[in-house]
Amino acid sequence: MPAVKQAVQQEADLKGKLKEVFGYGQFRGTQEAIIQNVIEGKNTFVIMPTGAGKSLCYQLPALVLPGTAIVISPLIALMKNQVDQLNAFGVNAAFLNSTLSKAETNRVKKDVISGEIRLLYVAPESLTKDETIDFLNKATISFVAIDEAHCISEWGHDFRPEYRKIRGIIDNLGTNVPIIALTATATPKVQLDIQKNLQMDDASVFKTSFNRTNLYYEVRPKHNTKKSLIQYVKQHKGKAGIVYCLSRKKVEEIAELLKVNDVRALPYHAGLDPHVRMANQDAFLNEDADVIVATIAFGMGIDKPDVRFVVHYDTPKSIEGYYQETGRGGRDGLEGNCLMFYSYDDIVKLEKFNKDKPVTERDNGKLLLQEMANYADSAVCRRRQLLHYFGEVFDKDCGFCDNCRHPKERFEAKEEVLLALKAVVQTEDRFGLDHIGTVLMGMKNAHVESYGHNKLPVYGQGKDHDAAFWYSLLRQALLNGFLQKDIESFGVVKISAKGLDFIENPHSIKLTKDHNYEQEVQEEEEKEEVQQAAGHDETLFEMLKSLRKKMAKEKNLPPYVLFQDPSLKEMATTFPTKMDELAHVGGVGQGKASKFGTSFLNMIKKYVEDNDIETASDVVVKSAVNKSKIKIYIIQQIDKKMDLEEIANSKGLDMRELMEEIEHICYSGTKLNLDYYINNVLDDERQEEIYDYFMQSNTDNIAVALKELGTDDYTEEDLRLMRIKFLSEVAN
Repeated sequence: MPAVKQAVQQEADLKGKLKEVFGYGQFRGTQEAIIQNVIEGKNTFVIMPTGAGKSLCYQLPALVLPGTAIVISPLIALMKNQVDQLNAFGVNAAFLNSTLSKAETNRVKKDVISGEIRLLYVAPESLTKDETIDFLNKATISFVAIDEAHCISEWGHDFRPEYRKIRGIIDNLGTNVPIIALTATATPKVQLDIQKNLQMDDASVFKTSFNRTNLYYEVRPKHNTKKSLIQYVKQHKGKAGIVYCLSRKKVEEIAELLKVNDVRALPYHAGLDPHVRMANQDAFLNEDADVIVATIAFGMGIDKPDVRFVVHYDTPKSIEGYYQETGRGGRDGLEGNCLMFYSYDDIVKLEKFNKDKPVTERDNGKLLLQEMANYADSAVCRRRQLLHYFGEVFDKDCGFCDNCRHPKERFEAKEEVLLALKAVVQTEDRFGLDHIGTVLMGMKNAHVESYGHNKLPVYGQGKDHDAAFWYSLLRQALLNGFLQKDIESFGVVKISAKGLDFIENPHSIKLTKDHNYEQEVQEEEEKEEVQQAAGHDETLFEMLKSLRKKMAKEKNLPPYVLFQDPSLKEMATTFPTKMDELAHVGGVGQGKASKFGTSFLNMIKKYVEDNDIETASDVVVKSAVNKSKIKIYIIQQIDKKMDLEEIANSKGLDMRELMEEIEHICYSGTKLNLDYYINNVLDDERQEEIYDYFMQSNTDNIAVALKELGTDDYTEEDLRLMRIKFLSEVAN
């Protein structure tokens, strides 16, 4: 068969296999060229963003080539997920790791040797065992795929020492086993390190753009973060989302907060029972939960195309981690919103976590955190910053991030840029941004003096500006291509040809001022104070009072039984327009909202529309308090007719504290039947007298009731018990 005809035939076979096994009609981007390269037995290096279809680049060749493909993967959860997906497609794939029993391990090995298994997923630690190497030498290996290849590089965000031994292990598997290394997050320095370590200088490199055009990037300062999160999630009600937190404790807390606020949310972290963790992951994948709250352990290899928002509740440890995690949004090319809550306190906290690590790792970790802080602080287009970090040039602003939508003040910086570039040249392209800023400001330290930089012409010429100004300006000089990072020396910047040209022919250039989040938070707080000082809407409050009076008269009840004044004031402040929002108002609860709420909601809705009020309905955030457990316990014991003194003792409460808990339960709209207890304390006649009093009174205030009914006949506890009975029967 002629070569051209053979190539056409092979292309048709690949497309046929793609459709038959995976159900796709076409390859995406460079997938086909990568697959072809692997089939031809060449070493291949793939740099492709999350969601662009990396896995297919080694899965399809494994089905075409004879033998078994070995896939080295860092996480057990990731292996299982991919093997489950392949099995569902009818592909014979398996994994070899510590979760298998001896019998299961032996069965997998037997099937690999016989050639039945097409893809075998292994952890790098497993490969270091002699028995694994011996068994693999008995098998026919088509090629080795190294997934998450950035784990090889100590300059990367997820360095794993065992990954650096992979090359030696592959050499033990016989001669010329082809390699395909894949990563979604590698800076130019990390890319170089991967190729060097794997001895793949001859590899065909396939690099796809890191630009995920459908993702909207946004950073907000940490201020009223829980309230902001609830508002944000409710804006995306019913859509799938991931909320990332740094600690397991925070994951549990935020998942609970979301649940209490009527969001179908579940936690996911390594500390959960494995069955619970998998059940929660499956619930999210199968749309039985809308939001998963997780540590970064979640999401690797999870192929859910319709995640509509990704929130970082805490600042991530690196740009790589941030890019990878945000990349789990909008994988179908549709809507994907990425929000990060940022505080420099998070950076400080993460630096403390690094302090016990080896020196090199600690220093690298610090630089990665600094890059993260730079990204958050900068008011330059987010997309330009991200792509520049991964070595990709993006000359224009994207128009689709918070910094482009809400631009910060720009300033003329021709003279300052010229000065900064001269400083880089005069210090001979050998230093980082901090040192250059120090020289420009004319600061003295041993480092500056030891290099004689205090004698340079630029020394002290920038003393009118502070360190933050110079740091920001130098970062923007990098983004604009006047400077470039030295790939060989981590953290060092060099002048570029464009920078040298600027020194020769300076021209006008406008740069952007960084965010001042402290100032932004202060302005937000002042705005809130003004709103609070203005208090409730007096007109609406009076209208709600009139409605309450009218309804109370119709129902032959005292007005306070419907809603008390503080509840009406809150309604006139937060403008609830939905039943669940009304139920969140203090002193209302679900029971009262359902029983009396409809007319009040209709009045508020009309008032909001007529006066064009922007409602603050999402301001009402239910707290996830542990006290709810006590409340549930009290309700259960009252249902069992347990003596109140016994309930109090069992929870270490005195009677006054117990009465307060019971009153809270009652005020939130729950019906309680305390007759079994009250009948032992008060006879029918005295119960009737108190009941009638509350029915005729304009207030349920106990002090007023004691004065009216007399302290000789009744105690405060008697009246409080009867008020609970009265409100349970008429209000709840």
